[in-house]
Amino acid sequence: MEEGTLKSPSYCAGTDAVDYGDTDPFQWDTREDCQVRQILDRVADKWSLLVIALLENRRLRFTELRREIDGISQRMLTVTLRSLERDGLVKRTVHPVVPPKVEYELTPLGGTLHATIRSLVTWTEAHQEEIAAARSAYDRGGAEAV
Repeated sequence: MEEGTLKSPSYCAGTDAVDYGDTDPFQWDTREDCQVRQILDRVADKWSLLVIALLENRRLRFTELRREIDGISQRMLTVTLRSLERDGLVKRTVHPVVPPKVEYELTPLGGTLHATIRSLVTWTEAHQEEIAAARSAYDRGGAEAV
């Protein structure tokens, strides 16, 4: 490996990194077990974002969630719901009826995350035309046109 070449995008040891002080954007990458990275990977996953958005102020059954989320497989929805439940963001309730009725809803912690997601969606809606223009300019003439 050439000197100064990173081993991976998140590898920070042994490089002449810029000192960001208390706001170092890579500080979570160098921590043992990378807990912040794991949490960010979970909540920023596209399926997790959609599930959290759909569960705002309501309970939904698995089949309702699957019907609402275009393109998600049964397996991926199951994995996503289990991960969100494990992280304390979604609550799963099984009702003792035949056939079993299972509902999902946001926990109070999940509700606080929804507010953050709503801010991201609001930003996206406000800037979608600028982003579309930048994409068009890039597609027409490459990166230097932007």
